[in-house]
This record gives sequence, structure tokens and C-alpha cells, in this order.
Amino acid sequence: MTTIDKIAWLRIEDGRLLGARSRGKDVYYLPGGKREPGETDLETLTREIGEELTVGLDPATAVHAGTFEAPAHGRAGGTVVRMTCYTADYRGTLAPASEIEELRWLTCADRDRVSPVNQLILDHLHEAGHLR
Repeated sequence: MTTIDKIAWLRIEDGRLLGARSRGKDVYYLPGGKREPGETDLETLTREIGEELTVGLDPATAVHAGTFEAPAHGRAGGTVVRMTCYTADYRGTLAPASEIEELRWLTCADRDRVSPVNQLILDHLHEAGHLR
């Protein structure tokens, strides 16, 4: 089994979760990405969110919100994504950058438009009363 280790930002506003769609992709993902050698979770998250969404995260406000695993979207069987999720405050204006083509505020109604690991996260957030 191959595991893809990713760090993701959970940004919830008005019962909706921020999602991002990369150019050429047909599903929404949570903003974030893979760590560079030697990076901590928060260093990875801060770098990726700056690159993808043009905002600065405040690491002092970061809170681990859970770690989720599911089959990787669009990959061969046996490939799993492990998504370590954090909430954190930010400064700046959210805007798609780098490979991100579109930002979207997701609700449970968008469950079929996200990757399998993100479906688990949407379900978890809905059950906890955070998403509509």
C-alpha cells in the first residue's frame, strides 16, 4: 500500500467549508498539500496556503482538527491519502493562485463533488454540527 501524506486547512464560514479545484481536475479538494523534506505540519500548511490562496495563515491560531484516510482519488488501487487537518486564522484576501483554478464554499450537498477523503471530512464536520 502507498500512502500520500497531505496537510489540509479547514476553513469554515457560515456552515460552509472552503474547497479548491485545480486546473484540469473534476473534483474539489481541501486547500493544502504535501510536505517538503524537513517541514513540520504547520510549515507545510503555511507554505501551501500562501502559494495556493494568496493569504497568510497565523500558525499561533492553528488547531489540529483530525486526521482522515481514504483511497486516493484517480490513483491505482492500494493508494491511500492520509489528510492531517488544521483550522487556523488568516490574513489577506482569498484568491486562487498557482495550480488552483477555482475556490468554492462547500456544503454537504457537494459531497459527490469532492474526493473520497474529503467526503469523510465533510461527513465528520456535518455530524459535529459545523456544516450545513
